[in-house]
Amino acid sequence: METAGLAMRSPAATAVAAGPLMLTSGASGRVNALLSLRVLRSLLLFINGVILLFLLAFRRRPRFVAAAERPSPGVGEDKKGAVVVRVPSGIVTRRRGSEGEAAARRAMAIRRVGVREVEGEERRSKREFAMFATARGDSLFTQSWTPVAMPTRGLVVLMHGLNEHSGRYNHFAMQLNDHGFKVYAMDWIGHGGSDGLHGYVPSLDYAVSDLKAFLDKVLAENPRLPCFCFGHSTGAAIILKNLVIRVVLTSPAIRVQPSHPLVTTLAPILALIAPKYQFTAESKGPPVSRDPEALKAKYSDPLVFTGSIRVRTGYEILRITSYLQQNLSRVNTPLLVLHGTSDTITAPDASQRLYEEANSSDKSIKLYEGLLHDLLFEPERDDIAKDIIDWLCSRLDASSRKLKN
Repeated sequence: METAGLAMRSPAATAVAAGPLMLTSGASGRVNALLSLRVLRSLLLFINGVILLFLLAFRRRPRFVAAAERPSPGVGEDKKGAVVVRVPSGIVTRRRGSEGEAAARRAMAIRRVGVREVEGEERRSKREFAMFATARGDSLFTQSWTPVAMPTRGLVVLMHGLNEHSGRYNHFAMQLNDHGFKVYAMDWIGHGGSDGLHGYVPSLDYAVSDLKAFLDKVLAENPRLPCFCFGHSTGAAIILKNLVIRVVLTSPAIRVQPSHPLVTTLAPILALIAPKYQFTAESKGPPVSRDPEALKAKYSDPLVFTGSIRVRTGYEILRITSYLQQNLSRVNTPLLVLHGTSDTITAPDASQRLYEEANSSDKSIKLYEGLLHDLLFEPERDDIAKDIIDWLCSRLDASSRKLKN
């Protein structure tokens, strides 16, 4: 059994070893939009606007109809007495629902499964997709990467971070395949190719229960194979709340600190009144990688949500982080946590606290000096992937020895 307290250095990294669980950052920088003083003022203006809208509901308002629907031009009144303004039919917009938008995202995610991003990819991995039905009736996009060059000896279930999608981890999945790990991944609700309004999370408890159901399915399809979970940022928080088997976490979203106590007070109320309302951030938020090409690829990807955070989504992040901070001592699985010391999206010291308070007998933490939030998209990505794979392989070898004995 490993014990805590051993300090080591890898390229740009400081490590303390003790057992198997991995955590990495994954909460979007746009969370800060919900927590800034500027947004606090926006909250007050928003409440004022809600009151005005409520009052305006009792006023007689003009109703716009397309000319094709009402052939006679001009202004008049309908039978209810409301003013009717007839305009050309082209001016009246017809919005496509979130179902159509989700279907378009799903079609794009499916097309990407068949695209080879690097030469010789087909000799390393077999990439497939499947739809997973939740207990609520939602359809979630899932995909898998199966080793081709060697037999499968372990499983990794991957959970992406807020506003991104599982396809971003194609390169990492192939690296895992090269060492005999079959990888499964799920786009959680409102993300990637899954159902729901893009970037909108009605409840992170949905993602928690969906992960549990998906994990049960993966284990049923692969009996007797050791399984690990990997999660980034908010994906790491979802895994932690599940208290599942051996885990690896990068930049886990454990603490998000509001800039004013009033934000925490108003968030639950606004999440009920206008859950899909979006606050406008002053900028795109702090950088998540020091690699310009990685940033360009992320924010030009249509499957990555780049809009301002929605009220309910922000509230759900506050809710799950509050839960985790009160329950870190309940973590008792093998754990590896990884975090960049310059991450301004999720708190590195919260990862340190997780490491210290977790009741796992096998736990390790690696703090990478100067690295940012998206560790697997930093210039040192291959070194970080190696740290993860080395940890996975050592636990896999230990499991194999136990089975032989």
